[in-house]
Amino acid sequence: MSKVDAFRALHRRRSPGDPLVLPGPWDAASARAFADAGFPALATPSAGVAASLGYEDGQTPADEMFAAVARIVRSVDVPVSADIEGGYGLAPKELVERLLETGAVGCNLEDSAHGTLKDPRKHADWLAEVRSAAADQLFINARIDTFDCGVTDPEQTIRRAALYVAAGADCVYPIGAPVDVLPLLRSGIQGPVNVHGTVTGDGPSPTELGELGATRITFGPGLQRRAAEALREIAAGLTK
Repeated sequence: MSKVDAFRALHRRRSPGDPLVLPGPWDAASARAFADAGFPALATPSAGVAASLGYEDGQTPADEMFAAVARIVRSVDVPVSADIEGGYGLAPKELVERLLETGAVGCNLEDSAHGTLKDPRKHADWLAEVRSAAADQLFINARIDTFDCGVTDPEQTIRRAALYVAAGADCVYPIGAPVDVLPLLRSGIQGPVNVHGTVTGDGPSPTELGELGATRITFGPGLQRRAAEALREIAAGLTK
């Protein structure tokens, strides 16, 4: 079984309390740590990778992001999906080619730019072009930024999800969705649903999110930020 097929299989037939948990490595060392801990796959966070490279979120040049993803993929044997933001303005064919060159098996693609939602039908058309270029070689996770952009009506998220799934997305990611809305989203969305988890213990556990409707859990830059906080504490202790 290829890595992308193995990755797809991880999303199938999940029981409600057993979502797929995908830690987000920001460099090769963190990727190895997560793989050594037994996680079956990983999903890079663009903000975490950006921080490791010295950039603000959304400011990483495409070449550096793809190079960072390639280093992460090379460092582990498990499948790796990559957050490539809005695609860096690349044409679908070039975007797919460059992503496949890194060895990644999947990608996150978001539907907003600079805090503004894209036209959902135009974005669906673009996703369909990405799917056509990728065929079955990539698992596409379509991020839906409605809640992050202040659109709180769940039906708008569900409508976008339907368009993106019809365009070929394997999974949708309603980032920022309130926990109490997850059951409604789950009932209205076909296919896997990605939900953002927390790493600080002040939110629902992965099991609880799974029971509410999450197929898989990712953490954005949360793990990288938690590691940076720990390092700052260690650094401060070195001067005492």
